[in-house]
Amino acid sequence: MLRSGVIMDVVDAEQARLAEEAGACAVMAVERVPADIRSGSGVARMPVPTLLKDIKRAVTVPVMAKVRIGHFVEAQILEAVGVDYVDESEVLAPADHRHHINKHNFRVPFVCGCGGLGEALRRIREGAAMIRTKGEACTGDVVEAVGQVRADAALMMQLGCDGVFVGSGIFKSADPARRARAIVQAVTHYSDPEILAEVSCGLGEAMTGISLSDAKVERFASRSE
Repeated sequence: MLRSGVIMDVVDAEQARLAEEAGACAVMAVERVPADIRSGSGVARMPVPTLLKDIKRAVTVPVMAKVRIGHFVEAQILEAVGVDYVDESEVLAPADHRHHINKHNFRVPFVCGCGGLGEALRRIREGAAMIRTKGEACTGDVVEAVGQVRADAALMMQLGCDGVFVGSGIFKSADPARRARAIVQAVTHYSDPEILAEVSCGLGEAMTGISLSDAKVERFASRSE
């Protein structure tokens, strides 16, 4: 049911309801918007179980949640709470710089980011059920994802992706609900330029993007490595 769908990052039950109403096939619970993580300080970790339970009560679509790379205890907690998918995410502060979670020890499926075929194969060997591309969190710069996908296919859905993850930065745009619906329509009708032109109109201001060459991005990346 996730194929050809949109999975949206959300930070609370209200955003989860908006995402479902817009047509998202699943929601991804995060502790904070990555842009706020970048501008603030401290350790970004999995969302608290209370938030996950609130979101699960609020929507009928699958609920995913992020854990820190290598933090198998966070994954155990999410499985106990009953999430439908676990994202071992590079957006959060890593718990282990050398090892990822052995996903074969879990019943809940995992999604992992990868920057190339070799990394994708390593995550699959560890037990990942879904692979996504890696972007630079909260920048809005799609160039990294495009480069990673273009190794095998002829943008995003037209390049051969099975679906699209949408970051929670969408809720910092001028009209999140309208933009969310437009993204869902764009993924559904990715090969119809007339529909794409129609849904691209009247969306208002998007979240402010950041170039990958920006010094802020470089500082954030160095802290995450």
